[in-house]
Amino acid sequence: QVQLVESGGGVVQAGGSLRLSCAASGRTFSSKTMGWFRQAPGKEREFVAAIIWVGGRRTYADYLNGRFTISRDTAKNTVYLQMNSLKPEDTAVYYCAGTTAYGSRYPSEYNYWGQGTQVTVSS
Repeated sequence: QVQLVESGGGVVQAGGSLRLSCAASGRTFSSKTMGWFRQAPGKEREFVAAIIWVGGRRTYADYLNGRFTISRDTAKNTVYLQMNSLKPEDTAVYYCAGTTAYGSRYPSEYNYWGQGTQVTVSS
């Protein structure tokens, strides 16, 4: 089993930055891809970014326009999401997830999920 614990959420003004962290424990080698998703109230969970654990190749949702960066520290088994130029529409619960698929953007293909961390962007 893989356990994922997110941290780093909070309240920030529009234009500000936050960095989310996701610490993984357990059988992390079984997760070939680590991803970030988000879910706003009344909306479906949507893809944000993903990173291949070995090699570090990254994919991003088109709507981000380069504002967010996903990275990982393999020694610490930790994935990060640096979020810059935050907008009120970025307000959501952000989830870290792991999958044995490569570079998936689909929540249904992710096997492991964290509990989520709230990000609130005020205008």
